[in-house]
This record gives sequence, C-alpha cells and structure tokens, in this order.
Amino acid sequence: MRAPLLPALLLGVGLGGFVDGIGFHEILQWHHILSDEGCCPTETVAGLEDNTLADGFFHAVTWLFVFAGTIAATRAWQQGRLAPPWRLHFGAMLAGWGAFNLVEGLIAHQILGIHHLRDDLGGPLAWDLGFLAFGALLMLIGWALISSSARGSKGVMSNTKSGGPN
Repeated sequence: MRAPLLPALLLGVGLGGFVDGIGFHEILQWHHILSDEGCCPTETVAGLEDNTLADGFFHAVTWLFVFAGTIAATRAWQQGRLAPPWRLHFGAMLAGWGAFNLVEGLIAHQILGIHHLRDDLGGPLAWDLGFLAFGALLMLIGWALISSSARGSKGVMSNTKSGGPN
C-alpha cells in the first residue's frame, strides 16, 4: 500500500500558517492580515483591534488545516497506511508549507495587497519576493525529499504497515 501524502501536506499548510501568524504577526509584528488594507490602520487602537480579529480568523483557518491533517493521518493509520518514510513525511510537510507561502504571498501580498511581509517598513517588494522565493524553495526541497523517498523505498513500502525501517 502506498504511503499517504495528504496528512503531511495539510499539516505543512497549517504549520506554515502558524509560522506566519505567530512569527510575523505576533512576535515580530511585521504585519497583520489587514495592515495595508486602508480600513484598519495599525497606528490606532480600533485598527489594531480589527487586525487582531482578522489575525484570529487566520489562525482559526490554519488550525483547521492542522486538524484536517490529523484526521487524514488518523484515517490513514486506521487503514494501515500511516507509516511513510520520514523523508516522504517531512518532504510533504515542507511542500505544504511552501504551498502556503506561495498562495498566501501571491493572493494577500500581490493580488489583493491587503498586507505585505514588512508593512512596518512600508511594504518593500523585495521582502514579498523573498517570501515567495522561500516558499518555492520549500516546495522544491519538499518534492526532492518525496521523490528520493519514493526511489529509495521501492522494497521498503511493504514494511510501512508494520512501521518497518524507513
């Protein structure tokens, strides 16, 4: 039976969202969901309240991705398909994180312009492009790990049901 990719991809999207939300929104305070929208200036209490609410909804969605990944992993485990090689699992998580960065970076930063990676600096394009490049790099590394796992475990995949060597 083939090891599933979906659980790790979903976990990667959700955890990538948490890295963005916790790291960039809360700890570094570089931007918030609506910080460049115009409706919710981060210089006012009301604007920060609106941004905090939007950030909370963002975190709720990323939590749902992690929850969906957990459900997918549990379902795969019940079907005897959970134990993928670590390279496949970690690679799929990196690919999911990279996909999050690319989708969020293209839609929120470039197309909608509701915020940029560094709104605290006026939203320089170089930071947004770096975010997209990092997402592409994560996807490339992830898919390389997935591919190398598939090549290196042709005879091992039958052991995944029992948790054999991977």
